[in-house]
Amino acid sequence: MENLKSEDESPASTTQMSVEEKFRIVRSVGEECIQEEELLNLLTKKPQPICYDGFEPSGRMHIAQGVMKTINVNKLTSAGCKVKIWIADWFAQLNNKMGGDLGRIQTVGRYLIEIWKAAGMNLEHVEFLWSSEEINSRAHEYWPLVMDIARRNKLPRIMRCCQIMGRNEQDELTAAQIFYPCMQCADIFFLKADICQLGMDQRKVNVLAREYCDDIKRKNKPIILSHHMLPGLLQGQEKMSKSDASSAIFMEDEEAEVNLKIKKAYCPPNVVEGNPCLDYIKYIVFPWFNEFKVERKAENGGEKTFASFEELISEYEKGDLHPADLKPALSKALNRILQPVRNHFKNDENAKALLKRVKGFKVTK
Repeated sequence: MENLKSEDESPASTTQMSVEEKFRIVRSVGEECIQEEELLNLLTKKPQPICYDGFEPSGRMHIAQGVMKTINVNKLTSAGCKVKIWIADWFAQLNNKMGGDLGRIQTVGRYLIEIWKAAGMNLEHVEFLWSSEEINSRAHEYWPLVMDIARRNKLPRIMRCCQIMGRNEQDELTAAQIFYPCMQCADIFFLKADICQLGMDQRKVNVLAREYCDDIKRKNKPIILSHHMLPGLLQGQEKMSKSDASSAIFMEDEEAEVNLKIKKAYCPPNVVEGNPCLDYIKYIVFPWFNEFKVERKAENGGEKTFASFEELISEYEKGDLHPADLKPALSKALNRILQPVRNHFKNDENAKALLKRVKGFKVTK
């Protein structure tokens, strides 16, 4: 992967890395950490902590799921963690993704794994687990946990978690969507996760898991390390949406599609707050390349390479860097990151067939 490990994150091995260094790398993955002192204690005592993240195979993969996840997983494994990626096929079925068709859902799951491989995820300490297989093979462990969590929580508390399914409490929920939070909470203990490394939109169920530890008098609570949620590309879109193709860059978008989407993206001059193009630069481009290169005509300031995001926003706020120069530079950087994925889906027959099938599926909410 191109220049993804910055110079201060590439010790010969994690055994030479100090606990403070491990903590710095792991903590950098999360916008929020509950609790930092527990994380430091875990990294001090456990040589290979287990982190988990779960994905519903529910359609094409956008750049946050693909590139940001790759960046975060590579940081965690570089600091000595083991990462379990839970391919939540049963959960997608419960949540009526792909019309509840498990065969289609599992096809999408295989496509997700192909993308992470092609994007440069270091798989040495990564395990992909299919929820249907794992739950069926250890049902005697799993279902008593789910039942106990359900028994100890009132219905309104579970319904407050429905945000984790991309829904809100006002939606007409099915009974299946009551199962879902109880099962996702059980996953954490079933997978023996020390760290829940999911998005900010999943924090309610992770907090539920910590509350459950209080209920059962369990001292070791899972640490919640919630990553930032990339916004949609258009004005006012808090979150990318698979059902709105213009709101996100997808992992196999062609170069021209990336250029057009970034060209149309919301990027007001001098405004940093709520600017999705700057968010992309902060959370995708800088962690990947450790720099941001802008090519301009001499009369517009000439070529410039920004070594830090702070330097970039300072110039942007002053108007020294204009959206008309920032956008092509962003498109170019994103296309460089995505090119190996495009190549994989063009040249690998299995990947090509998977993508064709996934593109033919109707995305259901």
